[in-house]
Parts: sequence; C-alpha cells; structure tokens
Amino acid sequence: MASTCPNCGKKLHFWDIKAECSACGVSIPNFNWQERLEEDNIRAEKQFAIFNKTMNRIAYSIYGTKLRIVRLILTFLPAIGFILPWAALKSDGASFEVTIISLSGKNALIQFFTSFFGNIGLYITNMKLEGFGGPVTLGVLGYILFVLSALLIVIAFFLNIIMCKKPKTKSTVVFDILSITASVAAVVCFVMSGSLAAEFTAYNFGDFAVINGSAAISWGYFVALALLLVATGVNIAVAKAPAKSDETLEEERLARKAVKEEKERKKQAEKEKAREEASKLAAEEEAKKVEEAKAKLAADAEKKKK
Repeated sequence: MASTCPNCGKKLHFWDIKAECSACGVSIPNFNWQERLEEDNIRAEKQFAIFNKTMNRIAYSIYGTKLRIVRLILTFLPAIGFILPWAALKSDGASFEVTIISLSGKNALIQFFTSFFGNIGLYITNMKLEGFGGPVTLGVLGYILFVLSALLIVIAFFLNIIMCKKPKTKSTVVFDILSITASVAAVVCFVMSGSLAAEFTAYNFGDFAVINGSAAISWGYFVALALLLVATGVNIAVAKAPAKSDETLEEERLARKAVKEEKERKKQAEKEKAREEASKLAAEEEAKKVEEAKAKLAADAEKKKK
C-alpha cells in the first residue's frame, strides 16, 4: 500500500485499510489509473523493443549474412575431426588412439574415461610412481587436452549467441585459437608419452598393460587441424566484415513482418472471394432449381386443364 495519499499527500498508517483516503476521499488504488495504464503500456513497449532487438541480433549473428551462414556450417564441421584418429600408441599389450571412438579396435576416449573414472586412484598412483612426468601422465594429459579442445570449440560456437550484441567480437576467434592450441598440445603429449614408453619394457596405463609401446601422430589430426583452421579463418572474416546496426535490423524485421502480413491479407481476401463466389453459385443453382420447379408445376397444371 502507498505510504502517502497520491492525491493530497496525507501520510498513511497501517490502520488505514480503506481504499479511500480519509482526508480527501479519493480512491487510492484507482487514482490516476489512466496515466498508470499508459505508463504500463510504455514499459511493455520498451520490453518488447528490447526482446526484438535481442532476437534480431541472435538471428543476424547466426545466419544474418552469407558469410555467417558459411560460418554456421563450418562451425559444425570440426566435429568430424574429433572422431578421426589424432595420434596412436601401439604396444604388444593394450593400444590407444586419441579419438572419441576408435574404428581400428584400439582403446579410445570412451574406454579411457571408463577406466579412469572407474579407478582414478590407480592412475594417480601410477603417475606418482613416475613423478608426474612419465608416459602415463602424458597419456592422461593428452586425452584431457583432447577433450579441452572439443570443449573450447563448442564454447566458440555458443559465443556467437552470447556475444550477439557485439557482431564484430573477436572472442570466437580467441577460443578457436585456444582450441587449436589445445589440440596441438594433446597430440604432442600423446606422442611424447609413446617416446617415453619406448624407454620402458612395460608399464601400467591405469588398468591397461602397455608392452613395448611406441606412439606417432595419425593422419586424422591433419584433417582435424585443417577444419579448425578453416573455422578460425571464417570467424576472423566475420569479425572484420561490416555489421548492420540495430536500427537496420529492426527495419528489416518490420519489412519482413509487413510482407508476411500482406501475404496473409491477400490469402484471407482470396478465401473470402472464394466463399462469396461459392455462395453466389449456390444461390444461382438454388434459383435455377426453383425456376425449374415452377416450370414443372405450370406444365402439370396445363396438362390437367386439357
């Protein structure tokens, strides 16, 4: 409840429970309701304007230009690179690949995570024994950096929406570069783990036995790296390209809305015209039937006279 009467300014107390002011008799809840209704309408219009502005920016950021449509496509293409083999560690025991799913039967990210989170203590023990600088540590780090690279490229995509109010933002480029850096580090760590593995006859990679191990970079990484670089290049091009203002985007939205409404109006008019024509045709057919009935009655009456 108001602390003072909006009409006369009298101070109101908690015992003033009536809707009318005891001093001037005005209805406090209904006082100046037209002006307050107009204020509510103005606030609602501002909120709709903010909503439309945000939606315009999101749509423009994702597919507002041909270049941005290309970026949208190329943003998803790097995902293909994460199902290709980046590096492989071969051994007479268990073998591994830096990929989500191995198509060659080796242990991949899924098998590693199942083992790692199933017995994380064993991995930590193995890494402690080698002073956190041996093949187990570098292998685990390689997989973690692989996941980090994928996560960073996903964040780069969502930044297109999050940073839609800044169409020339370079944040997506930054995360693309971080994703590429993480991918390079993942491959380097995994290949180095293979080099260190050659110094050991055998060791335990968690609950996997690696015997006479060796690692090398795989062909799939070059494809993945090319896709990441292309996506980064397109994001750089988008950041440098001219961007439309909020006013222009709103004008275009209103123009599209007007075209849509005009199409709906014409469609409705055509339906109405069709209904009128159908009604007119039905009336003509009904009148024709009436005339035919009258003519038949007249003919029957003529026959009876004869």
